[in-house]
Amino acid sequence: MDIKRILVVDNEAKMRRILELSLKNMGHEVAQAEDGIEALAALDAAPFDLVLTDLRMPRKDGIEFLRDLRARGDEVPVIVLTAYGTIETAVEAMKLGASDYIIRPFEIETVELAVTRALALVAVQRENRFLRDEVARGWGEFIGVSETMQTLYQLVQQVAPVRSNIFIVGETGTGKELVARAVHQASGRSGLFVPINCAAIPEELLESELFGHQKGAFTGATRDRVGKCELSSGGTIFLDEITEMPLALQAKLLRVVQEGTIERLGSNVPTHVDLRIVAATNRDPLQAVEEGALRRDLYFRLNVVRIDVPLLRQRQADIPLLAEHFLHKYASELGRKVPRLTADTLQRLQSYPWPGNVRELENLMERAVVLCRGGAIDAGHFPPETMQSASHAAAPLPAGPALPESLAMKEHVESLEAQLIQAALERSENNKSAAARLLEISERALWYKIKRYGL
Repeated sequence: MDIKRILVVDNEAKMRRILELSLKNMGHEVAQAEDGIEALAALDAAPFDLVLTDLRMPRKDGIEFLRDLRARGDEVPVIVLTAYGTIETAVEAMKLGASDYIIRPFEIETVELAVTRALALVAVQRENRFLRDEVARGWGEFIGVSETMQTLYQLVQQVAPVRSNIFIVGETGTGKELVARAVHQASGRSGLFVPINCAAIPEELLESELFGHQKGAFTGATRDRVGKCELSSGGTIFLDEITEMPLALQAKLLRVVQEGTIERLGSNVPTHVDLRIVAATNRDPLQAVEEGALRRDLYFRLNVVRIDVPLLRQRQADIPLLAEHFLHKYASELGRKVPRLTADTLQRLQSYPWPGNVRELENLMERAVVLCRGGAIDAGHFPPETMQSASHAAAPLPAGPALPESLAMKEHVESLEAQLIQAALERSENNKSAAARLLEISERALWYKIKRYGL
């Protein structure tokens, strides 16, 4: 069950206790306040999913409380409790944003029904806000008939129904998010699929994006905000480029994975979440662990099942299907007839190495649809460097130097890497920052490799 935090506001201690016992029996966490002043203070101190409040209270009554609540931008749903003689006041409360009202005296089943209905409505409204953004950008399609893709489909179907966390590894543009969405859609989990790119959000904002914040937690926090972890409870959260997440934040995420609770910024009250995490990176995750970019304990918590997404050049049989899909997509968007690929062009596309993977193919097909004025797409509709690379890839490789006796790739790659690092250090006169820039790696990665190779 998804546990919610509910605040009961009433000046009668006996009534507060009755409501508390009933709500706890439903499985929720409950806090109490004696009047509107105490209620506002409680809402400042911790997040709540629902408020039940009496209308007649000393110091600050239910109407004043509601008015203050909405004036400060707090959207927490409120159910008001009112006596027979104050229906007009209840109507006024509804105009101020109360979601429902209950007439006193009442059966406890009436309260439980109203609470269930209000919490369900909040969940729907929250999902609708999120889905409007998702629909606006589209989800794309997962396409491929090659043997490597068939193996991938089988793995997705096998792991999707279980709750285990997943680690997706693949180069930029291979479709890691599509794999994550496929896992979610096949999982049967009723919650949302919520993606977050850890590399695209500034470090100082990422914690708020993940865990949410309380009003006043930092400059500019003018209202409570639900984080992506809480939003995805019951569904799947997709943490793209997990190796770019700051280590301090990785430690907090590890605690969420272990305990199943989060704390919003500015609050020390835990909120239960039912998370299924799918993490992804375009790097070798074990190397990221060795370089100190990814916590080892977090990696093993997330890497219950690893899915490797194939490169586009490893699935040449899928290139015609993907190209046709993107041609139809962009021709439809531009209101044009779908152009066709000539046999020569298709052959060149299949021999091209695709450093940008599926994303590069999509961009080239969009360009071709924009530039094509006839019925066929030929080499002239693509950038010259693409066609040159395709021609070189199709040509037989020239005879190279004699190969060494040992063909162990790791041994030779490491030897070459050590030579390049040594050359960069010499050229930069042992300035580590300058050497890292020459090598186009982080300074932290450089220090790790210097130590590893004993340079």
